Amino acid sequence: MSGTERYISHRTMAASPSDIFAFLTDPDKHQHTEPTDWVRGAVDSARIVGPGQSFAINMYLDEAGGEYVMHNVVTAFERDRHIAWLPCTQNTSGGLDAGGWWWRYDLAPHDDGTRVTLTYDWADTPAAIREQIGGLPAVPPTFLDESLASLDAAVRSGR
Repeated sequence: MSGTERYISHRTMAASPSDIFAFLTDPDKHQHTEPTDWVRGAVDSARIVGPGQSFAINMYLDEAGGEYVMHNVVTAFERDRHIAWLPCTQNTSGGLDAGGWWWRYDLAPHDDGTRVTLTYDWADTPAAIREQIGGLPAVPPTFLDESLASLDAAVRSGR
């Protein structure tokens, strides 16, 4: 299901909500949650423990000039239920500036596994930032389905 400025994808996984949530709260494992090599290892692999926490991920994208770091501020966090973050860049004074888009995982027990909903929303991204980064969305809608398939495979393999 997709909205005008939001993509939403669902997948049922043969893993418990707690196993999937544990995976998602380990920033170093985020590199296994998407189908490309855009997301790399964590700058600091301290586990995510609550809203307001920030975590940084090494990234690589030719269109963005190669290697860069994406800082993320956790905006929603309920153990084994949901986690969301707002990607940010670090400004010259060390503060974080949000781009206006966010990612969210919702987990719900389903049969013998978990129904995972992944949302990518860019509705709050200002026009100036959209122009600066070459427009949004940054990924096609199929990226979310592929990301959930990557997450499913990684959780099952114990990565």
